[in-house]
Amino acid sequence: MKRVEPAHPDANPAIVWLGFIAMCVGMFMAILDVQVVATSLPTIQSALDIGPDQMSWIQTAYLIAEVVAIPLTGLLTRLLTMRWLFVTAIGLFVTASAGCAASSSFGELVAWRVLQGFSGGTLIPSVFSAVFILFPNERQALATTIAGVLAVLAPTVGPIVGGWLTETYSWHWLFLINIPPGIASAILAARFLPRQAVDPSELRHLDGLSLLLMATALTSLELSLKEAPTSGWTSAYVLSLLAICLASGGIFIARSLRRRRPIVDLGNFADRNFLVGSTLSFVLGIGLFGSVYLMPVFLAFVRGHDALEIGMTMLVTGIAQLVTAPVAVALEKRMDARLLSAIGFALFAIGVGMSAFQDPRSDYDAMFWPQIVRGVAIMFCLLPPTRLALGTLPPDRIPDASGLFNLMRNLGGAIGIALIDTIIYTRSEPLGQNLWARLQAGDLGTAAFVGAPAEIVSRHSGSFDADATAMLDPLVQTAASVQAINEAWLVVAILTGCALLCIPFAKRPALT
Repeated sequence: MKRVEPAHPDANPAIVWLGFIAMCVGMFMAILDVQVVATSLPTIQSALDIGPDQMSWIQTAYLIAEVVAIPLTGLLTRLLTMRWLFVTAIGLFVTASAGCAASSSFGELVAWRVLQGFSGGTLIPSVFSAVFILFPNERQALATTIAGVLAVLAPTVGPIVGGWLTETYSWHWLFLINIPPGIASAILAARFLPRQAVDPSELRHLDGLSLLLMATALTSLELSLKEAPTSGWTSAYVLSLLAICLASGGIFIARSLRRRRPIVDLGNFADRNFLVGSTLSFVLGIGLFGSVYLMPVFLAFVRGHDALEIGMTMLVTGIAQLVTAPVAVALEKRMDARLLSAIGFALFAIGVGMSAFQDPRSDYDAMFWPQIVRGVAIMFCLLPPTRLALGTLPPDRIPDASGLFNLMRNLGGAIGIALIDTIIYTRSEPLGQNLWARLQAGDLGTAAFVGAPAEIVSRHSGSFDADATAMLDPLVQTAASVQAINEAWLVVAILTGCALLCIPFAKRPALT
């Protein structure tokens, strides 16, 4: 296998940093694109006359293409080199963004979103590979922090950017904003990233069947996770998709482990630290994507806020992580990555659990401290696990390993959101029935939680009359949704805390 060499130790550090920052800008735009579009889907639906049952495909098409592309990063890096892979990917991303902005129909927009998702999917693992390929040990913590801050900041500022662009200009600017920074990062990357010879011979070893099996497994998994909360996990459609995923995924794994040059090197999981780091990445995906998903759901459907107001509330997390980043870098150089990971995931689980006690009137003030705790914890959940997973691998294995490491986080996010939706869909009705029973029994504590007038509920027994029922029904439905959301927060907190169980199995990596 052609070895991917790290940057020359005598290379001008400023030039190396310029190339790396260019890569980080491209990654930031790819992650931001998902969130800014999500907040403005109703506007796009109205503009292009898209049916309500089709609207979600604008996001689903992107996410499926992205999750298929992520594990291919190693193969594409060996084929094109890190420099030309990034330049090609960001060029395609810019082209697809322009195509999305110019789309005049649903089919056209979805086709461009597939290309946008595939090209964007390779940008994220490429950046984390570059950390360990371009920089010596003493600079890797800072480089990981820059990449990590941008990776988790993008979903936080996404609602603000998306809401402001849509309200101030039009939905087309959700895509047009990618073009200037995309072109600039492509030019800088082409100029400043290390030059290596392209190796077309890699195509001779391409296993087309394995590629098809992997794409089928990941696509069917994403589709099943999207449909399961509404159709039911035991519906024929979802079970069929899961069966296809298991069958194609099983054959892909068996085939990849037997081949000398697989399209994705699953042998990386034999490294104990990579396995632990990838497990932490998976759990972080559940907590990170889950919290970023639950807050807008609550703020939009319970509090009635628009995208810009939601973004302003969620900005607290981003500010907390920016303030914490320098501290995380300093500690990461001096402390055991396992200890820092344990502190990070324990804090993050606490921050998620703090959000499990909301009521229908909770807003910015009630969400402030949980966001602070999560924001402080995020960098400790990202930096040390990245070092555990990738920091001890030889340079030629890092591109493949980085793809798998980032894929685990995305899969964790997809599974976490599907679990959250399932809880909200299935628990709201029984929780609502329980609230009605307690109100009918005259429970004033329940009346206070729901927001019902105490004089209607106090000393009450039995069913309410028609007028009282009509007045209480929307309050009870909202309160039941809040309780279901609280249960989802609690489940995510427990799952995040479970990450602590695997940390003792990692070996201590060298300090930077």
